[in-house]
Amino acid sequence: MAAKTTLNAKNLEALGVQRLAELLIELSIGSAAHQRRLRMELAGNHGSAEVAREVRKRLSSIARAKTFIDWRKVKATKTDLETQRKIIVETIASHDPVEAFDLIWQFLAIADRLFERSDDGNGSLMQSFHQAGIDAGNIAKSAKIDADVLAEKAFRAIQRNGYGQFDRLITAMAPALGHKGLEHVKGLFVDWSKEAREKPAQNDRQIIGWSSAGAIYEDDVYENHKDLTIRIALQEIADAQNDVDAYIAQQPEKTRSAPMVAADIANRLISAGRAEEALAALDNVEATGWENVPFEWQLARTAALEALARNDEAQAFRWMCFEQSLNEEHLRAYVRRLPDFDDIEAEERAFAFAQAFPDANRGLNFFLRWPSPAQAAKLVINRSGELDGDYYELMTPAAEMLSTKYPLAATIALRAMIDFTLESGRSSRYKHAARHLAECKSLANQIEDFGKVRAHQDYLADLQRKHGRKSGFWGLAS
Repeated sequence: MAAKTTLNAKNLEALGVQRLAELLIELSIGSAAHQRRLRMELAGNHGSAEVAREVRKRLSSIARAKTFIDWRKVKATKTDLETQRKIIVETIASHDPVEAFDLIWQFLAIADRLFERSDDGNGSLMQSFHQAGIDAGNIAKSAKIDADVLAEKAFRAIQRNGYGQFDRLITAMAPALGHKGLEHVKGLFVDWSKEAREKPAQNDRQIIGWSSAGAIYEDDVYENHKDLTIRIALQEIADAQNDVDAYIAQQPEKTRSAPMVAADIANRLISAGRAEEALAALDNVEATGWENVPFEWQLARTAALEALARNDEAQAFRWMCFEQSLNEEHLRAYVRRLPDFDDIEAEERAFAFAQAFPDANRGLNFFLRWPSPAQAAKLVINRSGELDGDYYELMTPAAEMLSTKYPLAATIALRAMIDFTLESGRSSRYKHAARHLAECKSLANQIEDFGKVRAHQDYLADLQRKHGRKSGFWGLAS
């Protein structure tokens, strides 16, 4: 049973309404966000219309603000945005979807002004606008917004998609647009593509940068951006209408031989029951070899082969891709399709291959991702001299995974990082190397037999002999 002082709703109820109200007032002092939230809850007692007015006022205030939002203020801004968005979606939309749609569109409209004065390096604020786009599509369907009106709104929004806040908007709006709306918005983009923009005289052209090919002109950048915007929008519409040929038509001929583009096309052709064409599109890529094409292309090719009932070829291709890349997803797919007991033999064969792989670090990475700590330990001990101590993104998780059952292998991984740090004089990593050395000392107590590996005291003596003058390190290691 929870103690009476545990913070939960039931215990707080015991304080009584008046005391809770006093505490809320006290806690909200100095916090504009908390005060806004309390006002919003009070407005809710007077109906959704009052809540809508409060949200509209807050969105207008955000749009008018001019203070720069640096990284320290992003979290608070994100919380404010999410509060408004959730109230629109969870409170207002259920009572008045038409009003909610108007508000969510107002929410989306503040994006440009917000991003002009903010540092959204990690994309946190952008996530709120992308989610609002999805919300707008759902609310529009509930509100039964006229398809032509919605098409015009979506078109105008994407035209001014300066920061990417309206990416995937057509996909979100597709259910509400329906066939009529999609055709309308398609027509708007086609008409826009035909609009000729008067090119300024050479002397009047604005140079905004330089490249190896020469000057970069503002009007050229605009036209390129416009063309890309139209192409992406028409591709989204084609996907929404399940029109594979329309999607392919929006890919310039020269890009269709790019592996990722070919994979996108092939996946759509496979879904449309046109696997032969998908395979032809994939095999038309420009690459020096199948080992140099991306994983997505490889997956699409196996899917096409399976759709054509060429299962043996698909399996052979998976194994070949695994041998070239040690990508565990290829092996998983290969093993899943084998009969009982054959999968065990295949896994053993794969492990032997990975143990002998030319790059020991990639072999270790495979065993971590499979995962197989026993095989990882075996590789580390057998090929300790090939481990890259600079590759701390691999050695650190390897040491963590091995430390419980394989302390000797974990020690070798830690020593690889220590040795690299000291031998290359990476003083910025001294604190990490000192921590690794302490971990080695702790692991030494769990190792019964070091075998050919130097015992901890011998290793420590070698470090002191070779790097005794690196006082920055020893000051941290003492």
